[in-house]
Amino acid sequence: MCPKLFQIGPFPIYSFGVMLAIGFLAASYLLTEEFKRRKLNPDIAGTVTFLALVLGVAGSKLLHLIENWSSFVHDPIGMAFSPGGLTFHGGLILSIVGIAYYVRSKNIPFLLVADAASPGLILAYGIGRIGCHLAGDGDYGFPTTLPWGTDYSAGTYPPSAAFRNFPEITSQFPNGIVPDSIACHPTPMYEFVLAAIIALFLWRIRGRFSTHGMLFSLYLILSGLERFVVEFLRLNPKMLLGLSQAQVISVGLMIAGVAGYAYLRRFEHKEKVSDG
Repeated sequence: MCPKLFQIGPFPIYSFGVMLAIGFLAASYLLTEEFKRRKLNPDIAGTVTFLALVLGVAGSKLLHLIENWSSFVHDPIGMAFSPGGLTFHGGLILSIVGIAYYVRSKNIPFLLVADAASPGLILAYGIGRIGCHLAGDGDYGFPTTLPWGTDYSAGTYPPSAAFRNFPEITSQFPNGIVPDSIACHPTPMYEFVLAAIIALFLWRIRGRFSTHGMLFSLYLILSGLERFVVEFLRLNPKMLLGLSQAQVISVGLMIAGVAGYAYLRRFEHKEKVSDG
């Protein structure tokens, strides 16, 4: 793990922030290229990705603090300004609201922009997960004996702290303390690989739909499915029917995606029939 890459004078440069910046640049590049293909003003693409970055970080941090309210109350400054600790779905929701308002002011359909942003959005998410992996901020999975199990002892939130409220794990170790050096599932890297595959898939099929919103609907389905599956390897508090909060939100995203795709496909079909 390498939470802090180096220091420039009094300013530390964190690996999470660097990966977040790389994800932003990658998403900005893909969105700009897609705007050019769709003959839209590429300057608007830059503003959209900037809004996604700012609102995404703000929303992600806010939801993380809400999820970990007791820890936040105990250490508000440390929690608020920690280099890790972001919950993606909060950022996604706030970004959608902010970007929808912005593109509406530019008289551009939100679903058109959502389609154009989908490949870059999931890729940026995956790259950001590399930052979570390097920071060792607690997004990793439970202990494993698999050969790629990762030691997160040098992370910002080591296993002894991450698992202390989960007796199903602590009961397996002497004195109920999980060793920081225990190998754990590198779930952030699992998510990076899955996100990269989804991004490639969405990028390759992005020109197949004439109805705005269909590609974004697929993004909701696939990103929700990816997170839902990986969550089974993490020990997070259960919220409903044995599912974590992230899984419940993921189910909501998948339902919205399936409903949106099914609804919009009717217009796609009618257009193809009329063209024929």
